[in-house]
Amino acid sequence: MLSRVANSIYWMNRYMERVENYSRFVGVNFNLALDLPPDVDEQWEPLLIATADHFTFYKYYEKPTKEDVIHFMTFDKRNPNSIISCLYEARENARTIRETISKEMWESINAFYLSIKGNSAENFRNMDHMQNYFTDIRKSCQLFHGVVDSSITRNEAWHFGRLGRHIERADKCSRFLDVKYFTLLQDAGTSGSTLDLMMWTAVLKSVSAYNMYRQTHRALTPMNIVAFLILDKLFPRSIAYSVRQAELSLYAIRGSIPERGHTDPAERALSKMRSELEFTEVEDVFKMGLHEYLDKFQTKNNEVDNAIFDMYFGLETEQSQSMGQSMGQTAGKSMNQWMN
Repeated sequence: MLSRVANSIYWMNRYMERVENYSRFVGVNFNLALDLPPDVDEQWEPLLIATADHFTFYKYYEKPTKEDVIHFMTFDKRNPNSIISCLYEARENARTIRETISKEMWESINAFYLSIKGNSAENFRNMDHMQNYFTDIRKSCQLFHGVVDSSITRNEAWHFGRLGRHIERADKCSRFLDVKYFTLLQDAGTSGSTLDLMMWTAVLKSVSAYNMYRQTHRALTPMNIVAFLILDKLFPRSIAYSVRQAELSLYAIRGSIPERGHTDPAERALSKMRSELEFTEVEDVFKMGLHEYLDKFQTKNNEVDNAIFDMYFGLETEQSQSMGQSMGQTAGKSMNQWMN
């Protein structure tokens, strides 16, 4: 498979996963708004900080109001991580590899993009309709992933797509937990309070984990919730599950056998991260500090992404650069010979 095609498949799936998760990020605060006491104000800035979009946000907006944050994370094309921007990039990647993906995949992502593009932000200034709007976005993303799983042969293309989807999902799950951290950052006295528990519950609901969590744990405690979202090996949106699925696809692409160890830097980085998660106890997370642990994980996850790029996607770029240098050298020699 050409590295250009593999790169497009990888990022098409990452962008689609990011679209779904950004709609879920907004769901964190929508869920909170339903349960917050009347004397507690909604906080929208934590969404920007947790996603690392606050630097870009403050270039164009003065205050993180509800309307501005939602517009920035959804419709603002100046934000490269907004839903409309990511959906555009996902569609462009799909368009360039239409011969590789299924007809149903292209129709799903194209129809999704056109429906979002046709809805201007002004039509959704009524906040009463916004929660349903983001629910529809999540359903469209889930439809796309369902089409992928039901219409693509389990070959290299499918594994590159699954690799991108789970690398992105692991990163965003860690940021969902960080939303909770930044929300309570200014008021440490809320730890262990009813408000604290409400926020933990909102995080569970926003990643569709509430029902599965209650089947596994009876009590809603921060330690159990963190253990479920980070270390649970069976829940499909947990960090541990996502990293494991990404690892399996990476080994399948190379045709390697995990039991025999890694054969390249990308496998080594991803397997090391999976191994550390596997032997981590939830007490270790809180001992280090939840935010510090998540921040460290996000750094490692980015390192894995860089290693994957260098191993599979950077090759074509390097070849192009080398070819350009060779052509430049040849042209230089010809010019010198002509001048002499």
